[in-house]
Amino acid sequence: MHRLVYVAVATVLTLAGAVPANAAPLLRTAPSVAVAAQPLTTTTDVLSVWGAGPYRIGASLDRLTAAGMIESPVATCDGVVRAGATGTWAGVILLAFRHGRLVEVNTATAPPYSPAGAGVGMSFADLETIYGPRGSLISNDAGTATAYLVRVGARVELFTGHPIRPGVGAFQVGTASFVERDFRQGGTCRGRQARLLAGLRPS
Repeated sequence: MHRLVYVAVATVLTLAGAVPANAAPLLRTAPSVAVAAQPLTTTTDVLSVWGAGPYRIGASLDRLTAAGMIESPVATCDGVVRAGATGTWAGVILLAFRHGRLVEVNTATAPPYSPAGAGVGMSFADLETIYGPRGSLISNDAGTATAYLVRVGARVELFTGHPIRPGVGAFQVGTASFVERDFRQGGTCRGRQARLLAGLRPS
C-alpha cells in the first residue's frame, strides 16, 4: 500500500516538474457588472475618477498627442484645451486639459458607466438609489442648473441634466477643482464644451 502511495506521489511530482517554471498562470475572468440588464463587456464600459482606458486624469497632453491619442484639440480659455479621443473611445468621450494635464473626461453616451453602474440616461432618483449617502444633488451658483455630485477624495463624478429630456445628459469625471468648480461657477468655457458635446453620438 505504501509503495502505491509513493508511486502516485512520484508521478504527480514528475508531472508538475514537466511544467516550465516560467509558465504563465491561469487568468481569472472578472465577473461582469450588469447595468440595466446589460453586461459590461466592451473596452469602453467604465469611466471613473481615474479616467477612461488610457486617458488617465493627470496625463500629459503632449504625451497623448505624440501617441496619436488626441483628435481635434481646441484651445478655449484659461489655459484649457478640449479635444476628442481616438481609437475605441472616439465619439464616446471628450477631454479637457488645463495647463497641459488631463483634468476632465466627459461623455454624453451610455456606456460608459461609473464603477457603481451609473450613467447617461438615468434619472437623478436612480443615482440616489445607486449612491445613497455618497452622493448629493447640487445646484450651480446661479441656481439655474442641477447636477448630481459624488466626491472621491480630490476628484468627482458629476452627472448633469439633459437640455431637452429629464434625467442625466452628461457624465463627467476629474479633479474637483476643475469639474465641480466649472459647473458651480458656469465657467466661460462651458458654451464651447456644450457645442462639442452635441457632436458626440447620441446615447
